[in-house]
Amino acid sequence: MKKIFVTLFLSIMMMGAIAQTSNDPVIFEIGGRNIYKSQFMKEFLQSIGKDPAAAPTACTFEKRKALEDYVQLYVNFQAKLADAYAMGFDTIESLNSELATYRKELSAPYLIDSATMQSLLREAYDRNHYVLHAAHILVPCPETALPSDTLKAYKHAMELYQQALTTDNFYTIAQQEMRDQRSNDRDPLVREKANEVNPMEGDLGCFSVFDMIYAFESAAYEMQPGEIHKPVRTRYGYHIIKLFERFNYYGKAQLAHIWITENDPSAQGKINSAYRQLQEGTDFGIVAKNYSNDRSTSTNGGIMPELPHNQLPYAYIQTISEGLQVGEYSKPFHSRFGWHIIKLLKKETMPDYESMIPYYKSRMTRGERSTRPQHIFVEQSKRNYNFIDYTTTKASKKKNAPYMASLDAVRQVITDSIFSAIFHYDSNSITDMRPLFKIGDKTFNSRQLARYIYKNKKVRPLCDLNTFLRDRYEEFVDAMVLNYADSRLEADNPEFHDIIEEYRHGLMIFAYNDHKVWSKAIKDSVGFAEFYDRVAKTHNYNDSNDAPYFWNERTRVHVYNLEDSTHTPATIDKAAKVMTKAAQKGWSSQQITEALRAKCKYVGNITDNTELVEAGSNNQLLIGMNAMKTPNNFWRTTENGYQILVIEKILPPELKTCQEARGFYLNDYQNYLEEQNNAALRTKYNVKIHQDVIDEITY
Repeated sequence: MKKIFVTLFLSIMMMGAIAQTSNDPVIFEIGGRNIYKSQFMKEFLQSIGKDPAAAPTACTFEKRKALEDYVQLYVNFQAKLADAYAMGFDTIESLNSELATYRKELSAPYLIDSATMQSLLREAYDRNHYVLHAAHILVPCPETALPSDTLKAYKHAMELYQQALTTDNFYTIAQQEMRDQRSNDRDPLVREKANEVNPMEGDLGCFSVFDMIYAFESAAYEMQPGEIHKPVRTRYGYHIIKLFERFNYYGKAQLAHIWITENDPSAQGKINSAYRQLQEGTDFGIVAKNYSNDRSTSTNGGIMPELPHNQLPYAYIQTISEGLQVGEYSKPFHSRFGWHIIKLLKKETMPDYESMIPYYKSRMTRGERSTRPQHIFVEQSKRNYNFIDYTTTKASKKKNAPYMASLDAVRQVITDSIFSAIFHYDSNSITDMRPLFKIGDKTFNSRQLARYIYKNKKVRPLCDLNTFLRDRYEEFVDAMVLNYADSRLEADNPEFHDIIEEYRHGLMIFAYNDHKVWSKAIKDSVGFAEFYDRVAKTHNYNDSNDAPYFWNERTRVHVYNLEDSTHTPATIDKAAKVMTKAAQKGWSSQQITEALRAKCKYVGNITDNTELVEAGSNNQLLIGMNAMKTPNNFWRTTENGYQILVIEKILPPELKTCQEARGFYLNDYQNYLEEQNNAALRTKYNVKIHQDVIDEITY
């Protein structure tokens, strides 16, 4: 409820101060503070969804009333806000904690480079128009590899690249590389399978944007069909990529297919026979059932699940891309899996850019794409806040001058235990307190770096400790720069400052209203009772606005439920006699129940209760009843027996008690308290509304 309330109030919250000019008169004075026309109009136009730059239109009664209503709402809000500050609502710990949560969510878009983000989104959309078919050769090299091992892997990748340029069969090189890698593997089970390689080793099938690591994807989309790319570095190692084809995007497709496997010696003859039957008009589903080897689809007409491009065989995508239209079937074609005929049942088209943005953003939450906008922002922040790295800054301009700081103090406490996340160290053993770097007015030293490494320890692959420390130092720098920029958002970004103030004020007003009105109305039992006594007598049954406070005519009904699964007709006749006698002698419900049980032979359990049925209500109790030939008594058959109703009394319309209409009276009492508080605040804070300024407003 609180978040909804805050959102509703965003359109009327205080914005940053706007300097007064001759064209910007004071429109309100509240507690000695001036509020200018421009500030008010910005809020008002925002609340009605009108562009402030739009030209005013003709004044109407409805427009003028909307303006006047907003004036009262705005003034009440500002007076409450002044009182909330005076009462210290801005210091309530729970509110500030909630504001911090909001702030964390709201700050995220301000801590990235928006231009880079937009560029990446547009790049993804442009690439998404195409599907690529490629293969690669991978030379493994983890990110944590020593420089010497990295260089060795790169040289080997370049050798493979040169080989690929001089041969027509890319797969041959990929196969040999895989044999060599398996032969040199430490695992004997892997070595045993050195010669068990795929004839299309390295083939990646078809892929599009987000299907591959970003660096790999970027390299592939820069290529033309037939090209081979120089080694591309990813976290897995070096990739030599060959692009075979580029197809237009179509998204998901639904196909029906006839597939005759490669190991069938008469596969080509069967597929040709199936094709002839299709041309002769035989239904595709019947042909699929008679010929297809795909048992999972042949019984349902060959229909495959709806699949994206990266889950379909390359040959199928190629056939679709050659112009196959929805409803058409292809000629027979061959793949390494056998012979095929496909029928295109459904195919997506490329959505517009705006509708794809949410999907792209959801996919950009991890990987290089997710970090690039923030990395650019960090670099910009370093420049904006005068970042100095003392580990790369010399103490003087002399050629061999020492650096002003180093990571040596941290290196001395870091051991290989860091890679198994069991690392511990003595902070006091780090005595070099020279600043490692400076951002704005803050400096950071070796102890803070060591603490960061300790807090973020996790199991990692073994690597050179110097390399590890340098990587963690760069992470620490980026994290602290980002934290500093975050801490400066309100001061350096007026838009963000205004948004945070809006949320702060919304939370304060919610708590203020709860204290002054909502909870008070519930807790103030004496005041509520006095309010009821005062206003209840003012309600009029003939006034439709007062309908919630009255009962319409009501019928008090005593209901008897008789179990009799045989539904014996004699039961009702005997029951009628019992009810007649009961009316004559004034029996109680207990006496009636006992008499029914004694006189009605097939009746089992009997239950009874009293209900009040209001005229005009949805209560169906009196609907579909049969008269029992007994005054005020009725009956009907139920699933388990019978239901007998005794009309005991007709109650005339009457005023509901306080408890019966508590929800309505409580709401009225809250409105009353709200009005009283608003009136008191206008006096307390000497509220002045400059009506002459309001009268001149057009929009």
